[in-house]
Amino acid sequence: MHLRKAKLMFFWVRYPSSAVLKMYFPDIKFNKNNTAQLVKWFSNFREFYYIQMEKYARQAVSEGVKNAEDLRVGGDSEIYRVLNLHYNRNNHIEVPGNFRYVVEQTLKEFFKAIQGGKDTEQSWKKAIYKVISRLDDPVPEYFKSPNFLEQLE
Repeated sequence: MHLRKAKLMFFWVRYPSSAVLKMYFPDIKFNKNNTAQLVKWFSNFREFYYIQMEKYARQAVSEGVKNAEDLRVGGDSEIYRVLNLHYNRNNHIEVPGNFRYVVEQTLKEFFKAIQGGKDTEQSWKKAIYKVISRLDDPVPEYFKSPNFLEQLE
């Protein structure tokens, strides 16, 4: 249940602080180990997310897309479908509208970096991570309920 809840939270926050995590998991008695586990989950969620972004950005470059502004992510886009399936497998929630914007911005950042040859540099993704971390949104209040997933079903 906690993993599913954390995955759904990813639609709003990609880089939650441990303080934010503690607010949204009130049923957990936090200690060093389970805090580290939650932080690790988000690290894994980001890894999957960024792997997808790089894959689709490289695909756009190879398909001859010239301008990052031509990249659009709609509700019917393959990348959006793949991400929704991963984080929201049973469509527990309606994906927040801003998530599409975040995906589109991330895709454009990866595209511009790859197109500009930045991907040959060692830490080329760090600049992208900084941009994306600023796009986190507040998680809805209903996530604070320990049994919010049951309320959705």
